[in-house]
Amino acid sequence: IKQASYNKKNYKFICDKTDFRDDVEKYEYKNINSRNLKKKGSNFGKSGKVLHVDGDFEYLVKCMDVYEKLFVNVYGECIDESKQPDVILDLVKFYNPDIVVLTGHDSMSKNVCDYMDLNFYKNSRYFLESVKKLRKYEKNLDNLVIFAGACQSCYELLIEAGANFATSPRRVLVHCLDPVFVCSKIFNTSIDKTVKIDELLNETITGFSGVGGIQTRGKYREGFPKSFYI
Repeated sequence: IKQASYNKKNYKFICDKTDFRDDVEKYEYKNINSRNLKKKGSNFGKSGKVLHVDGDFEYLVKCMDVYEKLFVNVYGECIDESKQPDVILDLVKFYNPDIVVLTGHDSMSKNVCDYMDLNFYKNSRYFLESVKKLRKYEKNLDNLVIFAGACQSCYELLIEAGANFATSPRRVLVHCLDPVFVCSKIFNTSIDKTVKIDELLNETITGFSGVGGIQTRGKYREGFPKSFYI
């Protein structure tokens, strides 16, 4: 009640010219009030949505559990890797996410002789096709953030196709929670800041051997003031 009365008094003081003594006093008064409001937690925040598409249901459940603990707004879909390119565009149009994860299982042939040849990978071609479709739909790398790949995926081709983050630079096995930690970092970083790649990779389990990417803006937007009624 005191806060509401104080604000109402302030509003009258600022708007009624007959109450002004001079510009300096007005400026100082407004600044003091602004600082007091912020100290009392009058800011609010709004972040984006994550769509996590996984080829493994058990891994999807684990990821969704951690997303929830990290307070990330997420939708999950379990879809076989080979089917993801067929449905990903419809899913994105339906959920309208800010961040998309395309993952599941992948592997590289032991007899690989060309690391850029998709014939030596189990599912990289499907992740790649999905990324291409999404990037054709939304070309801006900051409007739609894409994480693509799984264990030993063809990192270079996924990044080239338009993924912001991908696996696996050193063709290592990656942890199913790596994309979760990447998304959480993007989700909680301010829209006016670019996520530092080294800091982001330090928050993953497999590090730069398993995950890499490009500079990407955060998705968190700060607002002021927050509602007095909810």
